[in-house]
Amino acid sequence: MLDTNRLIQLNDNLKFDIAYEKTRLPSKKYVINTLTDTPIGIVGKSFNTTSHMNFIDGVENVIKENRTPYELENAKVKVSTAKDNAVIIADITLPNVTTKITTDKHTTTIAERIIALHGVDGSMSNQVFFGAIDFFCTNGQIRGEYDKVRRKNTSNFNIDTFIDELQNAKQDFYAQSKKLQSWANIKLDGVDVAEIIKNIVKSDRKAEKMSSLYYNEVANRGANVFSLYSAFTNYSSYADERNGFSLKNMGNDTESLSMWNREQEVSKWISSNEFKKLELVA
Repeated sequence: MLDTNRLIQLNDNLKFDIAYEKTRLPSKKYVINTLTDTPIGIVGKSFNTTSHMNFIDGVENVIKENRTPYELENAKVKVSTAKDNAVIIADITLPNVTTKITTDKHTTTIAERIIALHGVDGSMSNQVFFGAIDFFCTNGQIRGEYDKVRRKNTSNFNIDTFIDELQNAKQDFYAQSKKLQSWANIKLDGVDVAEIIKNIVKSDRKAEKMSSLYYNEVANRGANVFSLYSAFTNYSSYADERNGFSLKNMGNDTESLSMWNREQEVSKWISSNEFKKLELVA
């Protein structure tokens, strides 16, 4: 049943508690979905986690405490699952928390984005990232490796401690917006961007496609660092004929995880020394 007071809605089949059972290996144990009484993972004996519902409750409370009712109005929330409901990804966009990024050719509006990830089968840490969504091209953008809270499911993992860390985490959307605007101000006319892309992505085939995406962005936004960033986030937002980066069908409903892995790639690219050197071009 839909709870109108909630920001992040979970289907009933995701509201299961976690139990453990021994395996024949003393160093391992099964993770049991108590709703279906089925094993959904095999983990180390020191593995410790919490239910999806407890995790999402904590994340939602922090989001609400740090934002006004107006900022939360009309929030767009997408919950994806993978690995037979062992993994969830909650992707939240706040369309009332916006700012504009302006280049010499184009102005776009970006909105605040928060991504919460939780796995109960040992395949994913407890994670929350802060980012943005570009309303012009609907590219999802996470920030660099520094604007996140992540804790592994070890024996000393405690959901309350994790939520305390999240409460104190860097969540300044407008500070990130200033960084994006500074990239929009850095012109790359005369710079061999194709060579830079090759040095960043470390794959000739991928670099060639990425260069095409960059020059498509240049046609709209001009030659600047923000256009390069937008090309990267196009790769992590789509996987079809729009960008030529299709996904292989790996089965077991892992598409959402594959796209998330792309976002992690982009996060590493913009944290690389090669990308940071571009900030010195201005």
